[in-house]
Amino acid sequence: MCQIFINADPELYATRSRSIRLHGVATSLRLEKLFWQVLDEIGERDGLSVPQLVSRLYDELAASNRLDEHANFSSFLRVSCMRYLQLQLAGRIPADNGGALRGLDLRIADAEYRPCA
Repeated sequence: MCQIFINADPELYATRSRSIRLHGVATSLRLEKLFWQVLDEIGERDGLSVPQLVSRLYDELAASNRLDEHANFSSFLRVSCMRYLQLQLAGRIPADNGGALRGLDLRIADAEYRPCA
């Protein structure tokens, strides 16, 4: 089983820091390159750059009152990427990158549906 994982290109798990502005404040986020690639794919679907997508996710997390001093935003981004991929595998998000995510009704993706603002 380990061969499936250890044969991955080391570039995918190499980390990369990116400076992103959140509400005019520059912050540095450090993620593995694979996660930056997934964020890029998600952003492309909605016509957003990675900084725009990250800013939108930050704003939505803050508006949900789930962003506090204990929250790890980098971890949230990793989980967001994994949920995106899981939902694609489950067929709840179209695998082709042609459709925007903001228009999808993902109530079936979560038992606790909360509509996006």
